[in-house]
Amino acid sequence: MRTREAIRLGIHPRTLYAMRDEGDLERLSRGLYRLAEMPPLGNPDLATVALRVPKGVICLISALAFHDLTTQIPHNINLALLRGTEAPRMEYPPLRLFWFSPKPYAEGIETHQMDSAPVRVYSAEKTLADCFKYRNKIGLDVALEAIKLYFERKPVKVDELMHYADVCRVRKVIRPYVEVLL
Repeated sequence: MRTREAIRLGIHPRTLYAMRDEGDLERLSRGLYRLAEMPPLGNPDLATVALRVPKGVICLISALAFHDLTTQIPHNINLALLRGTEAPRMEYPPLRLFWFSPKPYAEGIETHQMDSAPVRVYSAEKTLADCFKYRNKIGLDVALEAIKLYFERKPVKVDELMHYADVCRVRKVIRPYVEVLL
């Protein structure tokens, strides 16, 4: 629950703080609370980001980890925002922000329920295209590992992958790897 939702329901902020101090509420992040008696969160960082930044989309290494397409351990949450959007102010979890132009931002978004929060994540195919687009920022080795794991583990959707490669303008970069792995 966000602080503003509690205020809208008639709960005074002092009451929230008192409940937190007594151990009835658990503070997930600034302005974000949940009942302490609830079962532990499966992925509290993604749920927190989804609630604090509803227009953000989990991308790149964080999305690869979500789809189980990497051995990398994300040290921060990679989050895509629409170009021109103001950066969210969060002290935890740490974010690495990427601003996408309108078409690449809007394509390939999936919504998954995690810990009762709607988490927006790019599809596996869109994530692979994004990894090749941002290969100089995240490393070509990460993109290559991900595409190999995708062809080993997932039902392969080459048409979808190439569509997103066109959207991200990386068709010429990704095509040789796809041809080798087919």
